[in-house]
Amino acid sequence: MKSATLNILKQELVSRSPEELSEICLRLSKFKKENKELLTYLLFESFDENLYVANIKAGIDSQFEQINRTNYYFIRKSIRKILTSTRKYIRYSQQKETEIELLIYFCNKLKNFSPSIHGNTQLKKLFDTQLGLIRKKVSTMHEDLQFDYGIELDKLNDTGYQEG
Repeated sequence: MKSATLNILKQELVSRSPEELSEICLRLSKFKKENKELLTYLLFESFDENLYVANIKAGIDSQFEQINRTNYYFIRKSIRKILTSTRKYIRYSQQKETEIELLIYFCNKLKNFSPSIHGNTQLKKLFDTQLGLIRKKVSTMHEDLQFDYGIELDKLNDTGYQEG
């Protein structure tokens, strides 16, 4: 079965009644956990972005606390999982400020993680990649936000460890 284009789907959704749209949304939420999570964000959390960001940060904190620190293999695997879930929540929001704030928070947690990520090449590379992505996103924002986020990015690099 070939799926319809986004434009065709949009046209069809406009022609449906509110009751039909409600049924479609409920049906979608039954098929995939991500659909249910996105619907939850749109219905309950999108109105207060600051609370949403605070909840995601709390989730990141708890995930970092649960990391198995016995060796770098488990650490890398857990950190990649945390980054994947963070990126998923960023996609739900679709706001650049939320994306940058959460990625900076993730990088701060990673920088302060013990044992140090600088003892592992792959973790250093992941950290550097995230910093590069943040810098790229920040460069497209308003000058005032660029300045504010630039200060936070400089703090991330103030470890005696230089990016690159």
